[in-house]
Amino acid sequence: MNIFKRLFKIGQAEANAAVNNMEDPIKMTEQGILDMKEDLNKSVEAMAQVKALAIRSKNDKEEHAATAKDYEQKAIIILKKAHSGEMDSAEADRLAKEALAKKEAAQLNVERAQKESEKFENNVAQLKSTIDTIKSNITNWENELKTLKARVKVSDATKNVNKQMAELDSTGTVSMLERMKEKVAQDEALAEAYSEMAGSKTSVDDEIDAAADTKQAKVEDDLAKLKEQLGIKKDEA
Repeated sequence: MNIFKRLFKIGQAEANAAVNNMEDPIKMTEQGILDMKEDLNKSVEAMAQVKALAIRSKNDKEEHAATAKDYEQKAIIILKKAHSGEMDSAEADRLAKEALAKKEAAQLNVERAQKESEKFENNVAQLKSTIDTIKSNITNWENELKTLKARVKVSDATKNVNKQMAELDSTGTVSMLERMKEKVAQDEALAEAYSEMAGSKTSVDDEIDAAADTKQAKVEDDLAKLKEQLGIKKDEA
């Protein structure tokens, strides 16, 4: 698998989205993470299979080592029997040679199994390193995706607010409000002016009546007539 190629693909998501509006950087990043997780699953499965081979090679090595030891012990027993006279020497030598030959074959299998086991263990170590890298990259990109989603939300909110403000200004709403404020202020001033005029305005007839006020003189005449009727003289009063 080409991990670096995958990382390069994900790293280009935002740049490509800026060039081509049809591409969504969030969706591309999410897809990249999904691809990396698939690679992770494949790597884990591969490591399990190689590890099984390593275990089997180790078991084969132990089994062949036990077989080699067993043939060596049998050769020793045969030679002892020949030495004690329990077996014919020539027959004992023949069987002992056969046992030693099988021991040698088993020993070769031990060495082969040892090499295979070491090879598989190295493969397991390499796969484990790859798996750790993939896991680390997945964690990093998931964190990057969270940040990217938050940035997109802020960007969209800011864009919508700025768009609304731009539309308000373009439709003349702000200037219309300013004109209405000016008109209301003018109407308030005009109403105040009319109020002052209504309080201070007097007609010519009002001015004449005020200048020729005969109410006080009439009261004096009425008082004099009343005293005359009562026979009250002016001095007495």
